[in-house]
Amino acid sequence: MKSSHGANLFEIQKEYGFNIDEIKDFSSNVNPLGPSPKAIKKLEQNLNKVGVYPDPNYDKLLSSIEKYTNVSRNKILLTSGSTNLISSFISLINPKNAIIFNPSYSEYERELKKINSNIISYDLDKSNDFSINCEKLSKMIKENDVSLVVLTNPNNPTGYAIENEKLESIIKANDCYFMIDETYVEFSDIDKYSAVKLTDKCDNLLVIRSTSKFFAAAGIRLGYGITGNKKLYDDINKHTNLWNINIFADILGSEMFTDTDYHKKVYEFVNREKTKMISTLEKIDCIKVYPSKSNFVLCEILDKRITAHELREQLIPHAFIIRDCASFNNLNEYFFRFCILDEESNNKLLKLIEEILK
Repeated sequence: MKSSHGANLFEIQKEYGFNIDEIKDFSSNVNPLGPSPKAIKKLEQNLNKVGVYPDPNYDKLLSSIEKYTNVSRNKILLTSGSTNLISSFISLINPKNAIIFNPSYSEYERELKKINSNIISYDLDKSNDFSINCEKLSKMIKENDVSLVVLTNPNNPTGYAIENEKLESIIKANDCYFMIDETYVEFSDIDKYSAVKLTDKCDNLLVIRSTSKFFAAAGIRLGYGITGNKKLYDDINKHTNLWNINIFADILGSEMFTDTDYHKKVYEFVNREKTKMISTLEKIDCIKVYPSKSNFVLCEILDKRITAHELREQLIPHAFIIRDCASFNNLNEYFFRFCILDEESNNKLLKLIEEILK
């Protein structure tokens, strides 16, 4: 009943007879406030452009991202969804040996297997809140002749984020490529955790961003990458199709990156609700709540009285869906993850979890 990106709401709707709008999907990790209202208004005003080709140079869109990220447009790679850029980059680098972290987003492993790369797993230690040991990582890179390190920051599903000062020291100390997926970084302190500014100093780095989660715009399939490596930039661009971004992604993207009031509202709401939910769940003795720098929280059922799958199944009749994390490498059947939704739904989820586990 789940896809690799969370719950299959249509199957759940069919089985339980829910109206699709009734279902509260805590497995999707999407900003609950929805897309930028200014961007939606702009899109509505331009629906008649459905028959118009986008600007092949994407000047307005690139200007918006340039301002948003504070980097030059000649470092910005536009892509139809960040997954496409992940695939293109891995194929281009064609690493013989690559490091991925477990648990983490499964798409990296799939793409590396497509090119028969030797995958070396860095198993994150739950006793240290799934943090990364920089010395251990550097040692693994050197001992295994690694040519690519794939890192999500903040990590999904653990919520751990590594500071950019530590990232800089690791990247500069190792002669290999680093691909850093920052899908969730806008929910954290960008100045502290984003590696974007490191692209000025490190030419072995590609930073990937998505608009699916923070901007709640998965349907427009707009992603982008940032690199200071001119050759890498040119090589990736060679494999990019003309009009890679559709007209509506161009219009919506051009507006939402400049909507600073919206950015602030989303960040403050998510972090306020997350703090409340963590504080409440930490009072339940049988749950370990892991710290998170993203819009989701990973929990572990310590006393094993119930599995995460069983907890999920007991929540579904209430039209509440959490993520059972048993399918993630290096996690077991007692881990579950939930994201932040609207305040009322968050409060109801907390109450239900308390009732079931207490």
